[in-house]
Amino acid sequence: MSSENYLIKDQHAIYFVTFTMTHWIDVFTRPRYKLQITESLNFYVKNKGLQIYCWCLMSNHLHLIWSVPGKTKLSSIIRDYKKYTARMILDMITNMPESRREWMLRQFEFAGKYDKRITKYRFWQDKSHPILIHTAEMFEQKMNYIHQNPVKAMIVAKPEDYIFSSAMDYAGEKGLVDVVLV
Repeated sequence: MSSENYLIKDQHAIYFVTFTMTHWIDVFTRPRYKLQITESLNFYVKNKGLQIYCWCLMSNHLHLIWSVPGKTKLSSIIRDYKKYTARMILDMITNMPESRREWMLRQFEFAGKYDKRITKYRFWQDKSHPILIHTAEMFEQKMNYIHQNPVKAMIVAKPEDYIFSSAMDYAGEKGLVDVVLV
């Protein structure tokens, strides 16, 4: 697929995106880091108008189906969200007990070393590969893919049992992130 297919052409349409950790580092094994991601998503929902339809946080990546109506651009939300969560979680890694601190910080520093835009650490990979959701069938296919991630990783037997996902919302229970059910 060409890189042109990964551009956000309609800033207010619904997109499937994936944010991946630098070097696929399993950062999200600690509850505090996972909760920072969910708290940040909820902040963007309440304060920036973000609409999240589906999400799942795995140990080293985050999948979302989302949109942003109004004047705000989705590309701006992506940039700001990644920057904010990187800063918050790097601060936690640096200042709280973390057995993998030195190793993770070395990996993040190495990843950002030759990028002039990076001051010290590259936390997230640059690309988020946004894919425009054109149809209800495509939405359903991406949602099933997202919700099946923890099942395929053998973390849970049923998608709705994984709390760092919107699958429980679609099963009739309230999840950790405010989602728009479709």
